Amino acid sequence: MAEARHMLIGDVHLLLTDDQGRVLFGRRANTGYEDGAYHLPSGHLEAGESLVAALAREAKEEIGVTIDHSDIEFVHVMHNSSSGGRVAFFFEVREWQDGPSNMEPDKCDDLSWFSLDTLPDRTIPYCREALRHIAAERKFSVYGW
Repeated sequence: MAEARHMLIGDVHLLLTDDQGRVLFGRRANTGYEDGAYHLPSGHLEAGESLVAALAREAKEEIGVTIDHSDIEFVHVMHNSSSGGRVAFFFEVREWQDGPSNMEPDKCDDLSWFSLDTLPDRTIPYCREALRHIAAERKFSVYGW
């Protein structure tokens, strides 16, 4: 009997970057996972959805911004060991319309801009690690293996 193929969860992460080079973070609240920690706007890839479509959807749902697909720049991919293995794709966007505003106050109690060299003390660990690689212009990393 053939072994079943391993299935990976795909995540998209948005580095919404302002004209001062700062990135927007939300502080998690009432989710049961890393509440009180800051994280990038992010979410899971849905069936039949491209990475850029997922990023634009999550940006609209979480922070109310509209992103043109041509303004999305790939910056990093991380193979993360959590949940049995997932792949996190990180994209930077410097141009957008609307917002940002907190569209999910039941899951996020703060939106704040931070530079990559002065991240908040409580940042989700794999995200902090990915941002370290992004700052060093490394396109790929593994975490937790």
